[in-house]
Amino acid sequence: MDIEGGGMPSSPAAPREYALAVNPEQDDKATEIKLASFARPHMRAFHYSWWSFFIAFFIWFAIAPLLPLIAKDLDLSKQDIWTTNICAVAFDIVMRFQFGAICDKFGARIPMGTVLMLASIPTACIGLVNSLTGLICIRLFIGLAGSTFVMCQCWTTRMFTKEIVGLCNGLVGGWGNVGGGATQLVMGTALFPLFKVIWGGDVTMAWRTVTLVPAFVAFCTGIIVIRTSDDCPRGMYKDLKKSGEMPEISAAASFRGGAVDINTWLLFIQYACCFGVELTVNNAAVTYFVDRFELEIESASAIASIFGFMNLFARGLGGYASDKANGYLKMRGRLLVQMALLICEAICIFIFAEMTNLIASIVMLTIFSIFVQGAEGSTYGIVPYVNKNAPGAVAGIVGAGGPTGAVSFGLVFRQLPNDPNKAFRIMAGVVLASGVVCAGINIKGHRGLLCGEDTDFADKIQVPAPEPDFEEDKAQVPAPEPVDEEKDKVPAPEPVDEEKDEVTAPEPVDEEKDAA
Repeated sequence: MDIEGGGMPSSPAAPREYALAVNPEQDDKATEIKLASFARPHMRAFHYSWWSFFIAFFIWFAIAPLLPLIAKDLDLSKQDIWTTNICAVAFDIVMRFQFGAICDKFGARIPMGTVLMLASIPTACIGLVNSLTGLICIRLFIGLAGSTFVMCQCWTTRMFTKEIVGLCNGLVGGWGNVGGGATQLVMGTALFPLFKVIWGGDVTMAWRTVTLVPAFVAFCTGIIVIRTSDDCPRGMYKDLKKSGEMPEISAAASFRGGAVDINTWLLFIQYACCFGVELTVNNAAVTYFVDRFELEIESASAIASIFGFMNLFARGLGGYASDKANGYLKMRGRLLVQMALLICEAICIFIFAEMTNLIASIVMLTIFSIFVQGAEGSTYGIVPYVNKNAPGAVAGIVGAGGPTGAVSFGLVFRQLPNDPNKAFRIMAGVVLASGVVCAGINIKGHRGLLCGEDTDFADKIQVPAPEPDFEEDKAQVPAPEPVDEEKDKVPAPEPVDEEKDEVTAPEPVDEEKDAA
């Protein structure tokens, strides 16, 4: 979605000054990152993106480390718990599809803040749950928080140039995903024990009230985000549309633009096999270590948090690797990085499933998480190239692949409650197959692994012309060349000049007159 070309001059009346270097040809998107800066609009949006997603992820899985206790209090089976895990991500799938196109139309700022405030309400109500049905409903609506990932990626894509967008998307997505590790650690080993002390050792009252803390933080964050940030480098969408600098965008048209591209759905599958794996592990890790190695919840939560904390660098590293490979091999480089990370992820899951030693299992969990999150980062290094007219729609659809994968893998674990190792092996096989899918990705204007051709920017901007007309135009263009050649031959004014010289035959006429 370009601000320029909306019917008004591309340069505003009063040129804006920015704290970062920008590219005016890309709507004043920043060409650099200054992590120590909090300046509007670029770095403010950057930091709000990852922090908002961090808080959203925190409340989304705040209940996960407490599930063994909740299951005991409510007399729930392992299959019941997996049913609630599936519901926790099911609603997120639907909303991610919607929010991509919504971000193209309204920007990411308002949807981000609104979702945080809405999702904080069911989070605060967890303590009211008394049955499986109640737990399913609460977790279903808390799943709305997961859709903030779409706003997170759309916001930074809108603020930073394509040359560094892989790194930017990787960092904000990765630091936001750290919320998955932080919630395991903070809720399971810090806040829960504190609330047990507050309630005099009453475990039930502790888990019923501890989620009030993250709910309050999420609600306040939503208000701050809406009131103190910008939609894009040049300000608010609302003001730009009023001034005519930005055309009105149809959310439905944007969604169609992203949905009709096969590359969107191939990336959807691949994101299901990296972020979907992460969501599944976030739900299953504590229970897995409690059952398999007979650990206490506090210890199992600390171990499970390692998986999420790898997001501090792993997802950003995947995006950085994608950007670097793009510098050498263009899109083929990004696709090769994507394929390598997914295949390595699958191998690590196969190995993790066979671990019987606690230390070895922790080591493999750590390595496997690096490849999972690296693949997430490299995926969103590719996404901005798929459709430049509907980047939000593509980001939303691909993002929906994550919870879709989580639901699919969750169903596998639900069917194998007493054999999680087999479930991990099935997961690994699917991830391995998704790595091969990279061979089928062929983005217009970019060379794929098997076919396609890289074109420069000048070629791209001519693409909208229908091919038949373009060929006709091309056929007509040579016609002026012979005309020019004839013009070149029209230095036959020389014979014309000779005739003129002959017309100077009045001189002999004058001679005859003299003879007379």
